[in-house]
Amino acid sequence: MEKQVKLMNQYVADLAVLNVKFHNLHWNVVGERFLPVHQYLEELYDMLFGTYDEVAERLKMLGAFPLASLKSYLEATAVEELDNRDYQISETYQIVQEELQKLRHLAKSIRVVADDADDFGTVAMLEDQIGEYDKQLWFIEQALK
Repeated sequence: MEKQVKLMNQYVADLAVLNVKFHNLHWNVVGERFLPVHQYLEELYDMLFGTYDEVAERLKMLGAFPLASLKSYLEATAVEELDNRDYQISETYQIVQEELQKLRHLAKSIRVVADDADDFGTVAMLEDQIGEYDKQLWFIEQALK
């Protein structure tokens, strides 16, 4: 269970930091398709915030404490922050694509550990989240064509 809790807390930290990172992109994206990309980024960070809360609550259900401070998030996260500057549409999509691929990979890793522990509630939660990442990655792939 210790490995699973550690991975889930990294996931919580990554989701928290990505919420800020995606806000940065939302505020600073520029280009001809600004409005739909701006709106899409808002949908994404809202989705991530829901996932963040769901994972933290699942940790509590497992008898663990989710990370819950900015300091602990920055110590645990694998997410790199962005500078405050303008981001072109294609660059924005590429950043989001890379981050969602990383989240999907981490969620799959946690899912394997949870499955080995017969933690079906966590497995089901992660399978839903992985499916959502797949959908969002497909959207981005289509936008980058």
